[in-house]
Amino acid sequence: MNMPKIEPRLPSGFLELLPQDQIIFNMMLETIRKTYERFGFAPIETPAIEFTEVLLTKSGGETEKQVYRLDKSGDDLSLHFDLTVPLARYVAEHYAELTFPFRRYQMQKVWRGERKQRGRFREFYQCDIDVIGTTNVLVDAEIPSVIYEVFRNLGFENFTIRINNRKILNGLMEYLEISSVSREVLRAIDKLDKQGMERVTEEIEALGISADKIKKILDFVQIKGSDKEIISQLRSLGIDSLLFENGIEELNKVSESIAMLGVPRKCYGIDLAIARGLDYYTGTVYETVLNDYPEVGSVCSGGRFDNLAEYYTDKKLPGVGISIGLTRLFYKLKEAGLIKSERATLSKVLIAQVDDKFMREGLAVATQLRKNEINTEIYFDSEKISKQFKYADRLKIPFVIIIGELEMKEKKVSLKIMSTGKQEMVSVDEAIKIIQAVK
Repeated sequence: MNMPKIEPRLPSGFLELLPQDQIIFNMMLETIRKTYERFGFAPIETPAIEFTEVLLTKSGGETEKQVYRLDKSGDDLSLHFDLTVPLARYVAEHYAELTFPFRRYQMQKVWRGERKQRGRFREFYQCDIDVIGTTNVLVDAEIPSVIYEVFRNLGFENFTIRINNRKILNGLMEYLEISSVSREVLRAIDKLDKQGMERVTEEIEALGISADKIKKILDFVQIKGSDKEIISQLRSLGIDSLLFENGIEELNKVSESIAMLGVPRKCYGIDLAIARGLDYYTGTVYETVLNDYPEVGSVCSGGRFDNLAEYYTDKKLPGVGISIGLTRLFYKLKEAGLIKSERATLSKVLIAQVDDKFMREGLAVATQLRKNEINTEIYFDSEKISKQFKYADRLKIPFVIIIGELEMKEKKVSLKIMSTGKQEMVSVDEAIKIIQAVK
């Protein structure tokens, strides 16, 4: 009796990779992890599931529509939609056990019920860092140095870390007497790159703001020049707002300190149009773009917040952090042809099987190679050697070791270099040296 077959398929918004792509993705993940650790960030991991009331305390609205809620145990539970809210809960819950400033990194999958569109995912990796428990803006300056090292280590040369300060923007709103709609104005400004000046102007006009004030806002966010020139122009505007003045001083200090942390001037700069639409940013904000591929959009963003865990504890916990959406970044880079998948395995050596009677020796050689940290796999079926070579070639395994009658007699192995076709008989120790010399 033939069983009815179910079509194998994925729901939209979920990414599944072949081994050759997963290898590259994992390498990127590990590169980011190592870079974070080099800057003294400690790892944490929080459960994928949280109480819904904990997740949505700061959000609601659109976020609530995107959250995946679970109806299983009788509790109102949801999959986490980012790593910031779980961090807030984590810090509040473990406050007495943590040392502050608390430097953490977290690299996990998150889930959002995104609208179906190309390049938007419902399940994706976020790679976050945060420093909690300090208001020192020198920490704000260190964050771009982390971003710089991450993207350099990922192989990028031409990128820009754009920085701004929300106090400047909020001070401007205060000065223009439109603080009641500042959130909506900042969200509109944050869309300038994607929607253009005309559409953003229409969005701000819909808030009932006068044409004169709209012009001042749009002229303001288009101020250009070197960081020193922009700071000078901001000071010359004569805007009477203590918040605005504090923002200028912070932004100036951050800009001057970034260079001292090893980031070249060409890789960062002040951009007054960077607003970051999220409500909880209160100071420095960041966005990073790949200059040669603007269509990829922001590849890393974040900022400073006054009080991370205000909904969960009376302790005041200021901090600053960034997030890299790795799944989207990987997808966009692959789509742009910047990622080339080559090897479908991490094996460096294939132990070929000439005859079952040599299996014992093959197993012993494989064990010796693995003890020397050489990724090795064994071809267990005694098939034609040409088929085994073809297998190694398809998977881009660089070396094949063959053991037959002659090798047994000489107490050696034949080592075939797949890239050249060269084959020679050597001792196992010699084979190890040759293999280890090839990175």
